[in-house]
Amino acid sequence: MAAPDGDRSPEWLTVCRDGCPEARGASVLAGATMRSRPALVAALADALTLPAHLGGTWDALADVLRDRLDAGPLTLLIDDAGELLADEPAGQYDLLLAVLDDLATTAPHPLRVVLHHASPP
Repeated sequence: MAAPDGDRSPEWLTVCRDGCPEARGASVLAGATMRSRPALVAALADALTLPAHLGGTWDALADVLRDRLDAGPLTLLIDDAGELLADEPAGQYDLLLAVLDDLATTAPHPLRVVLHHASPP
């Protein structure tokens, strides 16, 4: 998922510590409350008003996010991103990024994700 210019992050993904770029209109989520896939799905469903029948699989999440992206652009800002999926088995974070990458490169409207990792005090 490297960007063509050799940058480590794809164009749709911003990873930052302090001084994150402005994410106007972003849906702000807390990584600390999304340590598991069910918690991630529930938080996205609440923040984006996704259908109640949303399943807990990556395919189901991709389907509803694609439907959401049919309606217009979407920006997600995830604070405490280091906590995201921390309670899941290894590889689940990579699966999430793969789902988001597929959506960002194929959906009719732009997807932007900002992962904010707070610097230690």
